Amino acid sequence: MSATDPKTAARRDRLSVLAGAPAERLRALWTDHMAESPDHDLIRPPEIGTIMLRGRAGATGAPFNLGEMTVTRCSVRLASGAVGHGHVQGRDREAARIAALIDALSEDGQAERLDLAILAPLRSEAQARKTARATRAAATKVEFFTMVRGD
Repeated sequence: MSATDPKTAARRDRLSVLAGAPAERLRALWTDHMAESPDHDLIRPPEIGTIMLRGRAGATGAPFNLGEMTVTRCSVRLASGAVGHGHVQGRDREAARIAALIDALSEDGQAERLDLAILAPLRSEAQARKTARATRAAATKVEFFTMVRGD
């Protein structure tokens, strides 16, 4: 599979949305959509760790280490054999397991249903948060100008 493969791109997007979702909201959408969790085995039980965040000055400069962030990861295998992985920000083991189950179920042919029920609301809420943050930042923008003297 290449990086431009639609299936790979869809999975990348799905994992990105799940990783950035608020744990409470992810849990609520999962509970509303699934009456019970499907049969699954934990390949990698939820583990808490840290990752190094990197940044670039001006988005183009040399990379630098910004700091560490706590993350939780989990991997599951469904009874059908489909494997899913989940990574979430913070220390929420259940959210990581839910993210892994959503990924596994999507890989098992339920992607469209889960996208409509869980991922689409998470995407729109993330976009709304991004827009609100940009609006707050724009309100603090300062315009500088130079006045020319008439001498």
